[in-house]
Amino acid sequence: MEKIKAAVIGYGNIGRYVVEALQVAPDFEIVGIVRRNAAEVPEELHNYKVVSRLQDLEGVQVAILCTPTRSVEHYATEALRLGINTVDSFDIHTQTVDLHRTLGEVARKHQAVSIMSAGWDPGTDSVIRALLEACAPKGLTYTNFGPGMSMGHTVAVKAIEGVKAALSMTIPTGTGIHRRMVYIELQEGYLFGEVAQQIKNDPYFINDETYVLQVEKVDDLLDMGHGVNLTRKGVSGKTQNQWFEFNMRINNPADRSNYGIFSPGFDAATTRMLYADRDPDGRPVIWRTGRTHRPSGLNRNV
Repeated sequence: MEKIKAAVIGYGNIGRYVVEALQVAPDFEIVGIVRRNAAEVPEELHNYKVVSRLQDLEGVQVAILCTPTRSVEHYATEALRLGINTVDSFDIHTQTVDLHRTLGEVARKHQAVSIMSAGWDPGTDSVIRALLEACAPKGLTYTNFGPGMSMGHTVAVKAIEGVKAALSMTIPTGTGIHRRMVYIELQEGYLFGEVAQQIKNDPYFINDETYVLQVEKVDDLLDMGHGVNLTRKGVSGKTQNQWFEFNMRINNPADRSNYGIFSPGFDAATTRMLYADRDPDGRPVIWRTGRTHRPSGLNRNV
């Protein structure tokens, strides 16, 4: 069986679990790992080629992006321009339409495929919401995350100047409303009040009730568990009070890493990915990213 030759870009929490998932996937082969500091190779990667640039790897068919969401466009564009297909788990809902347009143009120009937002929200949760709306076309859907660690929010906090370590917990308060509990270790020379205000003003947090707490050691609080509760209350035909519910409890990076490998539906005819979601104005969106020519090896139907 011809295996899909994959490169992993980024080796943080998600990158580690992506490597583990690829190791047990019978139809994937790890060509190498791209990370900023290629000189420091963890023991578990000694059997793989570790580089600082994707261009230094040969034969890559798909690059799985395990970078912070705000870096996805940069790394995806770089790979697509090399004719390498990409999979990412971009998770800023209000920016998915623009990113879809941008990566789509680059992918078509370079005869490659970009599969975006292959995570759990946006991603599989989007599909489940669409299914629930099909069951009850008229009604309301509530998405309640947590309680658990938000990968995207935690990475966003870590990027703020003065933060030594961070953990962002998502606490559901009901009907799709959430509270953010942020725990940070502060670097020397920085004022907690100023750093906390920067966190609250960040686009990841500005629309939510957010509390920032300083702790001695973030690692003492760290638990990568997360989850989601989706409910749909609506009308089927003329029947009122139809109630549908979906629950999931997961290890966040492990779950997301498997979506990046197993959930992309590489259609045998067109290599296209379908995602149902809503744009910033609440209108239904079906993501279609693909081309008419399927690259060799990308023949999974999941």
